[in-house]
Amino acid sequence: MGTRIALDAMGGDRGPMVTVEGAVAAAREFNLSVVLVGNEEEISKALKQHAATGLGIAIRHAPETVGMQESPSAALRKKKQSSIRVGLELVKNREADAFISAGNTGAVMATALITLGPLPGVERPAIALIIPTLKGQSILLDAGANADCKARHLLQFAIMGDVYARQVMGKRLPTVGLLSIGEEESKGNELTREAFKGLEEDQTLNFIGNVEGREVLTGAADVIVCDGFTGNIALKIIEGAAEFFTRLLKEELGKGLAGMAGALLARGAFKRFKKVVDYTEYGGAPLLGVRGICIISHGRSSAKAFKNAIRAAAECVDNKVLEHITEGIAVS
Repeated sequence: MGTRIALDAMGGDRGPMVTVEGAVAAAREFNLSVVLVGNEEEISKALKQHAATGLGIAIRHAPETVGMQESPSAALRKKKQSSIRVGLELVKNREADAFISAGNTGAVMATALITLGPLPGVERPAIALIIPTLKGQSILLDAGANADCKARHLLQFAIMGDVYARQVMGKRLPTVGLLSIGEEESKGNELTREAFKGLEEDQTLNFIGNVEGREVLTGAADVIVCDGFTGNIALKIIEGAAEFFTRLLKEELGKGLAGMAGALLARGAFKRFKKVVDYTEYGGAPLLGVRGICIISHGRSSAKAFKNAIRAAAECVDNKVLEHITEGIAVS
């Protein structure tokens, strides 16, 4: 059997109509199988809108869904047949190689940790955010799974990020930076100062020291490590900045004849800019550190975003990310 990806068809703001469209596109373009998990009647109705005959598309019925505002712990206890739980059970039972959801992030993380369990030696899983930079792409983690961390957790995040950068992003010797408020080792809080020492002592990482917030998008480091509280704030700022500059450019280029003439001349550059800052190009953020490939997608994900999330999940499977993370943690 080839690569098989389980997709939470009920996750995201727009439900099955969008998830199914993305799944069909991925199955056709990447030649892999997709299991759509959720309400069978709704999924079948959406699937009829697409020419999916002959593609590796299957449906696994899950009668319950987890709302975006629901408590993750309550959903874990009460909704044993949710699309999130059923999809992760497919990975646990090796009926699927990876799981993707744009549903309740907290519920996905909690259910993944309980259902799949952590990888050997990993105390906390981390959300790994792929971000565009002036030098290409970097990875920032943790982007929100762990608000409170210890220094040893940041070291584990660095190892997992290093593996992902090498195995999936193709970076031969990725640089690792610690997000802090200054370049000097003495800068930062107790957590970052202690984490700096651990990262510096680790012989497997190409640690380059502290990275300031203004350097994140310059590509100062291939892997940027921080606690989940800081990382989630950075994520929201990056998302907001991308939307701000996209809207600002549109407004300025639409003002007057000179602006419209400039817009025509800069049309190619503007398209390239939009592609760089468009989160749909990256599909989602892998949850690293659990015993299975799990991708967390944006709640506003489009069909294109789901298609690319499926691609990203398949790349993690093909490049044996789980095995390499386990090896990396073991020798640290």
